This record gives sequence, C-alpha cells and structure tokens, in this order.
Amino acid sequence: MSFYSVQNSSRPLTATAKLWRIHWPVLLTTCIIAAIGTITLYSESGGSFQPWSERQTLRFLVALVLVIAMALVRIEVWIKLSYPAYAVALIMLALVPVLGVEVLGARRWINVGPLSFQPSELMKFALVAAIARYYLWLPPERVGRWQYVLIPLVMIIVPALLTLKQPDLGSAMVFVVLGLALMFLAGVPRAYFVVGAVLAVAALPVVWSGLHDYQRRRIEVFLDPGMDPLGAGYHITQSKIALGAGGFSGKGFMQGTQSQLDFVPEKHTDFIASAIGEEWGFAGLMFLLATYAALIAMMTAMAWRSENRFARLVIAGSAMTFFIYVFVNLAMVTGLVPVVGIPLPLVSYGGSALTTLMVGLGLAMSGYVHARTPRPSNIGAFW
Repeated sequence: MSFYSVQNSSRPLTATAKLWRIHWPVLLTTCIIAAIGTITLYSESGGSFQPWSERQTLRFLVALVLVIAMALVRIEVWIKLSYPAYAVALIMLALVPVLGVEVLGARRWINVGPLSFQPSELMKFALVAAIARYYLWLPPERVGRWQYVLIPLVMIIVPALLTLKQPDLGSAMVFVVLGLALMFLAGVPRAYFVVGAVLAVAALPVVWSGLHDYQRRRIEVFLDPGMDPLGAGYHITQSKIALGAGGFSGKGFMQGTQSQLDFVPEKHTDFIASAIGEEWGFAGLMFLLATYAALIAMMTAMAWRSENRFARLVIAGSAMTFFIYVFVNLAMVTGLVPVVGIPLPLVSYGGSALTTLMVGLGLAMSGYVHARTPRPSNIGAFW
C-alpha cells in the first residue's frame, strides 16, 4: 500500500454509495448561506437580479455541482495533484507582476480571455492540499524536528511574500494563519509557535516600514477612526453607522438607507455584512453567524471521523478557511481589525473567492466520502 492510500478502502465504492456518503447537511447549509447572499445582492441592486445577484447565483450552482463531482473522485487523485496544484499556483503568483491587471492601485488579477481570477485565491486551497500531503508523507516521529518544520514554513512564506508585493495584505495573512494552523494540527510542538510569536513581535518595526502608505493609513485609522472620516476612515465609519441604524431587528428588506443610498462603499463585496446588519439587524447577523458556526462545526466533525491524515488536514483546512474569512470580515466591518479586503464567504459578490471556497469544500468532501470511519455511537444522526 502506497503512502497516500486510504486505510479503509479495501473495496471500491460505487457512485451510488459515494453519493450516499456525501455530507448533505453541509451542502444544505452552504446553500442557505449562499441564498442569504443572493437575497442581499438583490436588495443592494435596488430590487434587481442584475448586475450581481443572478451572476452570483449561477456561479454558486456551478460550484455546487463541482463540489459533488469532486466528492466522487477518489482522494488518492487529489493527493497526487496537490503538489502540482501548489506549483501552478506559485507560478501564477510569480507572474502577477508581469501579466496582472491593475485595479484600484493593486495588481492582483490575471485575465484569461473573458475570465479574470486571483491567483492568490487558487493558492489558498493549493497550500492546504500541499501541506496536508507533506504531513501524510512525514512519519509522526519527525514532525517536531526543526529541519522538517522548515519545509512547510517555506511553503507558507514564499506565496505570502509574493502576495504582499501585489499588494494584498489580507490574502498574505490568510496564508500565514492557515498554514500555521495546519502545522499545529499536524502535531508540530507548541515551542516552535512560542518562539515564532516572539520573533514576529520583534519584527514588527521592520514589517511596519515595509508596508505601503495606504496600508499604514488603514492601521492608523483603525486605531483612531476619527482622524480621517472622509478618507481612509470612511469605509468603517459608514459601516458602523449602517450597523447601528439596523438595531436589533433591522429596517426591513430593501429599507436600509445607508446601503441603498450608497453611503456604504463596497456594499456588495467586502462590506456586505453592513448591509445585512442594517436591513435585518443584530438578529439577522446572529442568524448568519449561527449558520456559519453550524457549517464549521459539521466540517470539524467530518475531520474527526476521517482515518486518513491527508483527508483530516484538508477538511480541517477547509473549515479553518471559512472561519478565518468569517472572523476577519465581521471584525473588519465592525472596526475590530483594520480593513484588509477579506470577503464574507458565499455571501460577498465575487467569483474567485466563491470558487476557491467551494473547491476547498469539494476536496474536503472527497476526503470525507473516501476516508471516513463508521459513525461512532455517541455522534448524533445529523453529523
């Protein structure tokens, strides 16, 4: 049996058996979240499916079919493709300064015919798959040795540095947090993380000097939003006004004045949570947050039930990606962290982020279908 074989795959599963093994409650939950996004985009376009709602819905439906198709593919296929996918994503990131299209002062997109995409989004699930394969190969007794800790660190740092040059601080942060979380879950000793945290704090002056002017301005405005209310602080100021105006129950569907009158910038992308908060209030945001929490909890249970280390880490990495996106986006729109341009998963308008998250989910679902243990007696039927 090869190093990437799944332990419990003594006999091939039929397509029907694989379909039965798919975690349908997870897919149903993603559909609920995507539906909230569709409804919000419809509202923010003034009661029209154009230009955002229809496109986003079609993208999600295509991605949903892709998730199911990926779930039917044996996990060994994804293990073999993980390193090549990482290499392709890395090459694309390196080509962004040459072939990339500049939008709002940042060069992050590559156009291929009528399509455009962000290579940094492709790298997110490629990084998860590559690190998961690395730890599948690595014997447990070597996980804590320093020379074997350096390899995944390099796999994380290189794309993070390439992304910072675009500049895209948000995606670079996701790479670092996601990669380190996977290393921790793989069993890397805590001492390494303590030393890394100390070095990171010591390096803050160097990091600060290397930031772009607009990035420094965002951090300064985060610390004092009133210093530039019509400039760098405009986004967060208007976001807080919209959230406050919604109160507990909200102003009602299509009744949010801050968002409907375009006071909230990027209301269909990074700040869509502000529009939801204004129209549906604190209660609406809590419902959305609870739905995300249910999704992440179910994916965590999926990882727990997976026998294969690659499957376990891929599922955990996909769940962690959702968590990072949700946490950073909601913290950003409420002023708890600086504005870094992280979308609200499956809700914010945009094809690259949605596709990335759904591909990661498809990868996780394949791991669950092909490498799960029988349901333990102490786990409810819903899981």
